[in-house]
Amino acid sequence: MKNERWISQAEAIKEQVVEWRRHFHRHPELSFQEVQTSAYIEEQLRGFGNLQISRPTPTSVMARLIGEQPGRILALRADIDALPIHEENHFEFASQTDDVMHACGHDSHASILLGVAKILSGEKQSIRGEVRFIFQHAEEQVPGGAGQLVEAGVMDDVDAIFALHLISWLDTGKIGLLAGPVMAGNDAFDITVTGSSGHAAYPHQAVDAISVAAQVIVNLQHVVARHIDPLRPAVLSLTQIHGGSGYNSFPEQVKLGGTFRSFDQSERDRMPGLIRQIIEGVAAAHGATCELDYQPGYRPLYNDSKLVEFAREAAVHYFGADVLDPMQPTLGAEDFSAYLQKAPGAFIYIGSRNGTKESNFPHHHPRFTVDEDAMDTGLKMLLLLVDRWQSVQSPLD
Repeated sequence: MKNERWISQAEAIKEQVVEWRRHFHRHPELSFQEVQTSAYIEEQLRGFGNLQISRPTPTSVMARLIGEQPGRILALRADIDALPIHEENHFEFASQTDDVMHACGHDSHASILLGVAKILSGEKQSIRGEVRFIFQHAEEQVPGGAGQLVEAGVMDDVDAIFALHLISWLDTGKIGLLAGPVMAGNDAFDITVTGSSGHAAYPHQAVDAISVAAQVIVNLQHVVARHIDPLRPAVLSLTQIHGGSGYNSFPEQVKLGGTFRSFDQSERDRMPGLIRQIIEGVAAAHGATCELDYQPGYRPLYNDSKLVEFAREAAVHYFGADVLDPMQPTLGAEDFSAYLQKAPGAFIYIGSRNGTKESNFPHHHPRFTVDEDAMDTGLKMLLLLVDRWQSVQSPLD
């Protein structure tokens, strides 16, 4: 590594990074509501010096470190929002906000990026080009903060972008890298089945919306099974059903909700038509009607193969080959994909599973937490990427 002092500085501020993380964990804020979180981040950044700081949206922050030497622009992104989950951990730094907690590691991501900004802000004279630090709001809620930040110009002229995500299915110290498809596109949909209410004792005088909804659910299972190439991963899941309030009457309406996920944008584009065709056919066969409200979500996330190799070489050079995990694609979703419509990038997993520290609960679980030692790996990984970006020919050439 060219700048060994960066690693030394990372060691020196480990406790500060943990302190930032615990502050964020105590004071979580939901998507699009990160008022205090973004204000705290801005306050910390202004204390570092040498950074041009802006607020692209009311609850996000961007800092630009413009070096004294010409070069390309590298962006680093961290998400900062929390989830509507009641925390069941009993840490001294547990959430102080009822029914809101950092259950996905965004508190750690923000803290790691603050650490990188703190170290690099003192290196203005040796930085070539620009390093752009993006503290993004609302990753957890569609339409997502990433798209808003892209519209606000945070990716203008950016040559490449990286992001880290601490993950509880990889052991602490492991780094997960995957080229090509990493996360799926995620769409949501609502279906309203309308029949005709009536007395349960006289079903022939009503149109039973509940039984029609049951047929809709069964038939929608054929969408993936019979309309999508089995070699292309996809899933359609019904996750909500609401209808009825009495024991002796049929409700007029039943509402269903669900999600469709795929790596293939063309499959996402044709999905509303397929769902509508099936549900309207089922409903018509039983004298009912069906309405579909289809809500496109985040685009599929594809890592640039050259940047994944670039990151792999940086990780192996410092940590050794044993830290790497090849990973597998997941049908989860991430709005980091919005940035990748503007510049190539890579989304990197940092293992944070440690059973002795109870950091092995799944993401979005009320007992979720991270092994704080994993933040040291994340901090050093980002510094390694910046250092390598500064010192080698562009991996994109």
